[in-house]
Amino acid sequence: MRPLDGIRVVDFSRVLAGPMATQVMAEYGAEVTKIERPGTGDESRVFEPVFAGGQSAYYAAFNRSKRSIAVDLKSGEGRRLAFDLAADADVLVENFLPGGMEGMGLGYEALKEANPRLVYVSNTGFGQTGPYARRKGYDTIFQALSGVIDLTGHPDGPPAKVGLPFADLTSGLWILIAALTGLVGRAASGRGCHVDMAMMDAQVSLLSLPAARHFALGETPTRTGTEHLGRVPSSAFACKGGDWLFVSASDQHWPQLCDALGLEEMAADAGLARNADRVARRDEVTRALAGAFSQRERGELAPALRAVGVPAGEVNTVPEILDDPHIRARGMVATYDDPDRGPTPGLRTPLRYSGYDDHRFEAPPKLGADTGRILREELALDEATIAALYEKGIVQ
Repeated sequence: MRPLDGIRVVDFSRVLAGPMATQVMAEYGAEVTKIERPGTGDESRVFEPVFAGGQSAYYAAFNRSKRSIAVDLKSGEGRRLAFDLAADADVLVENFLPGGMEGMGLGYEALKEANPRLVYVSNTGFGQTGPYARRKGYDTIFQALSGVIDLTGHPDGPPAKVGLPFADLTSGLWILIAALTGLVGRAASGRGCHVDMAMMDAQVSLLSLPAARHFALGETPTRTGTEHLGRVPSSAFACKGGDWLFVSASDQHWPQLCDALGLEEMAADAGLARNADRVARRDEVTRALAGAFSQRERGELAPALRAVGVPAGEVNTVPEILDDPHIRARGMVATYDDPDRGPTPGLRTPLRYSGYDDHRFEAPPKLGADTGRILREELALDEATIAALYEKGIVQ
């Protein structure tokens, strides 16, 4: 048994945020049916890079453990099939522009009549209301508009995007939160709901600390590189050989940090014992620390700092962290059996529940792989009807 066993999810979303959320639900037990276009499917199926054999690694990262049914939503018959699937679902996730699902007869109000317990999550760029509602956007557009790009990078350099598809990934988490909280609310009220989840809202909500500084001080927050505005030291320092080490030390760590770096005079300076004083003398402290770090090898210094209780972390590359013994011990890198490639590596979802079976970790579906079975078993169509749908190209 898994936490979401028995929950049926119909996934009309494409590319990243929605598929990420529904993959998490699938891997924790939900039965997720991905609705895709015949012929092409989710456009991320052709995104680079690709595994040997041609499957998109991008698509595989966000669509594991699901079923795929290929249905032409431009046809009335196809829309009826999708409607019938949603009428028997617990959760629906979609990311069409506002009005897109309504135009196909698949909007919340239409489905609510057939399925009043449905939790319907609409993930759009700018929401269902407001002057920007009809705008289109992508991850980096939301990073830019929300202020995230302006806050990212070094003070003396240009603004930079986050090194991950930050807006998509964080929006995926909010879609998941929307679906699960909707289900909790339904358990109490007996009613489903429509959730208006805007990626732009999700990004702005993450500005909690910069916004708090602006509200309190009236300032315009600026880029700080790896430094923390309210703590010194809390930054990445270059070590001997070019490796980087991040250290974040509060007052109780300051003497041990100075001792480990051979900075006895700074440790003895009562005017640096408190964080507020070090913040006021930021440039002086940072220069001294940078000089000391530059003379030490990261591989020797990092464990030495941790041994005396100073929080320190290597600035790892992606291959380094994927091969890290702790990450491996936690099972974060695992393999699923792909029918074409055999064992294929991927990242697992991070939650581990006691009292439940381990979560699923299955290959992403081929386009339309489950069409026939869903038509027969869930929609109870006869063979003649199914054959006609295939012949007309309404399903694949």
